[in-house]
Amino acid sequence: MIAHVSDVHLDTGERSTERTRAVMAYLEHLPYDLDAVLITGDVADHARPEEYELARELFASRHPVMICPGNHDDRAAFREILLRQPSSTAPVNQVRRAGDAVIALCDSSIPGKDEGLLQEETLAWLAQVLAEAPETTPVLVGFHHPPALLHEPFIDGIRQFRTERLAALSDHHPNLTAFLCGHAHTAAATTFAGRPLLVAPGVVSTLRLPWEQRSHPQDLVHLDQPPAFAFHILDDTGRLTTHYRCVLANHTASDLELTHVPEIDDL
Repeated sequence: MIAHVSDVHLDTGERSTERTRAVMAYLEHLPYDLDAVLITGDVADHARPEEYELARELFASRHPVMICPGNHDDRAAFREILLRQPSSTAPVNQVRRAGDAVIALCDSSIPGKDEGLLQEETLAWLAQVLAEAPETTPVLVGFHHPPALLHEPFIDGIRQFRTERLAALSDHHPNLTAFLCGHAHTAAATTFAGRPLLVAPGVVSTLRLPWEQRSHPQDLVHLDQPPAFAFHILDDTGRLTTHYRCVLANHTASDLELTHVPEIDDL
């Protein structure tokens, strides 16, 4: 089982810090171990060193954690401060075995831009990961930017582009089970290249969809919705199931009280 967190946008302020802390505390107090916690980008809001130092503190977990950059992140600072790796502006790509699956996190960020793209270096790296994975091993591929339209004009304008190359690569690997991303600040599910494309909600805020914006035409996001994340479960048959969870936090300074918003499967 994998927890999928995205878009924490840490700015060292109390609001983003406590919302991130609430989500990570929820995961930390689960009665079972997770195979991985994926954090799909926009870790820092301004890519400042102190934001990455805070992220490193908040993301400390008993569960294995994997993190990729988003459009608000800076690759060099991300590597050096958050990952404690030598500073580099090369794409931050990571792979690990998680339970019975392989997870490949790709860097879809373009330095200095909001839209996304998988560089040739990243595509070659992913091709090698897929080639080395046994044909019977499911592979989950994650990145920050969604590679398909989500029918929200603002997000669609800064999505991942030139995605036909990724689609062509996936055609050769039927064990590529699903794509996971963030960036949209809304829980969403669609398809890309014939696979599920599962979008994690935003921790820092929630996107207003076009049909929700009549009374708030200038407000793209809700700031009062609770932080949320996804659980992805890959069973023995290769079937992927996703559950979305909201986390409520009591924002008093000392003790964090956690609960979750009831959903249909809780009733």
